[in-house]
Amino acid sequence: MSALANLLADAGVPVRGCDARESFFVRKLRARGIPVTVGEVPEAAISEPVIVYTEAIDRHTTLLEQAQKKGKKVLTRAMLLGEIAQAYPHVLSVAGCHGKTSATAMLAHIFSAAGMPFTCHIGGEDTAFGNYFSTGREYFLTEACEFRRSFLSLKSEIAVVLNTDLDHTDCYASAEDLLNAYTRFAAAAQHVVINAEDANAVRIPHALSFGVHTGDIRATRICANGEQYCFTVSEKGIPVTRIRLRVLGRVQMQNALAAYAAARLAGIPARTIAEGLEDFRGVKRRFEYAGTLNHIPIICDYAHHPAEMRAAIATAEGICRGTVRVVFQPHTYTRTRDLMADFVSVLRRAESPVVYRTYAARETFFWEGSAPALVSRVPEAVYVQSPHDLRRRLLETAQKDDLILVLGAGDIDEIVRGLLDKS
Repeated sequence: MSALANLLADAGVPVRGCDARESFFVRKLRARGIPVTVGEVPEAAISEPVIVYTEAIDRHTTLLEQAQKKGKKVLTRAMLLGEIAQAYPHVLSVAGCHGKTSATAMLAHIFSAAGMPFTCHIGGEDTAFGNYFSTGREYFLTEACEFRRSFLSLKSEIAVVLNTDLDHTDCYASAEDLLNAYTRFAAAAQHVVINAEDANAVRIPHALSFGVHTGDIRATRICANGEQYCFTVSEKGIPVTRIRLRVLGRVQMQNALAAYAAARLAGIPARTIAEGLEDFRGVKRRFEYAGTLNHIPIICDYAHHPAEMRAAIATAEGICRGTVRVVFQPHTYTRTRDLMADFVSVLRRAESPVVYRTYAARETFFWEGSAPALVSRVPEAVYVQSPHDLRRRLLETAQKDDLILVLGAGDIDEIVRGLLDKS
């Protein structure tokens, strides 16, 4: 939402907003002169001609219903994003349960290297561009979120499907239901890029596929140095260019290949794409070094789905000389309940993982999807529910040469940063 607020403000549209709590994004909006209230939505807000809300809140809140009765134009965030995208001649959108923030940010660096006028809308904070950056209104680069089928509001010139893992089980009845949504998203695009190593994505009609080991665009001659990967990109079997990524993790090769394929369809030369990818330094909360606790390094990662957690743990193990100490905060009760077996499998891989209290987001408590319910299935795990207890547990267990890996999309990042060594 904050990226869209900045985009509209740059276009000369008066904007104001409200949020549930103070945050970095709220302070950033205020700093550029956009008023944001925290807490209850002021009744004066419904006097605005257009009201936009995130689908993470209840669409039947009293103020939204009052606005509709008054004839105000009420849009979801997805609807606004769709309307904004229509104002650009070329739209590139990136969908998938994992990786879309990094892949979209990679595209921004590629278009910057190419000198092509673009505006990017990113779901996280790229270390160079933030979550919104613009050099012109020719190309619109955006994430396409599957939550509540939000991405169906987008009509793209080039659409990317990174993966189709089941998630958001509160709004998708099955994996097939989710795949149908991805298929509809892709059908609205002129050209589609899919992950050739995703068994469901390959069923979607496409122009190009990518994959580390298979697909039209793939990686060959792969070299790794402490989870930092260098590889040659081959296009339909022909070696084209060499890329050395500056970010850690094998999963970043997948994201880079996806961005490469989309950029090629946009007409960008291979060598320029490589320059853009090599300029990418990462996104905040995506395997980001946060600091130390008692001189033990802490890495924070947004991973809140079992597949993302598995990838983050594998990357951490590749650079850690001691033990990877995992801290995980579950994100929503329904996700934890419906993917319980996968969460258990991932956490049992870690040594004495710490599970922090659930970040409920839009949901209310129920035992079957709670953090204690998860811990009850992982004998090695310990449950904590306060920053004090978390700090005490980590100080008791983490030793020299260990690494603390903090996983979760809720407030665990902010909590852990409050525990860091001050110097």
